[in-house]
Amino acid sequence: QVQLVESGGGLVQAGGSLRLSCAVSGRTLTITTMGWFRQAPGKERESVAGINWWTNSPSYVDSVKGRFTISRDNAKNTVYLQMNSLKPEDTAVYYCGGRRTGGIWTTVGEYEYWGQGTQVTVTP
Repeated sequence: QVQLVESGGGLVQAGGSLRLSCAVSGRTLTITTMGWFRQAPGKERESVAGINWWTNSPSYVDSVKGRFTISRDNAKNTVYLQMNSLKPEDTAVYYCGGRRTGGIWTTVGEYEYWGQGTQVTVTP
């Protein structure tokens, strides 16, 4: 199994920055992709950014391109999401997810492992 623990959420004004961390432990050799997702009240969980576990190649949804950066510290088995130029519409609970299968990284249902979530609130 794989365990994920997120940290780094908080309250920030629009235009500010936050960095989220996701510590990954357990059977990490089975992972193919890690992703960051978010879920706002009353909405479905949506993809934000993904990273190939082996190549560290990143991917982003259009709404965060140029503002968010996903990265991985191989030595620490930690995945980060640096969020800059935050907007009120970025407010949500952010989750990191891990999967063992290939395919399109944005498919939420393909992720088997999830962290507990961390709240990000952006005020106007």
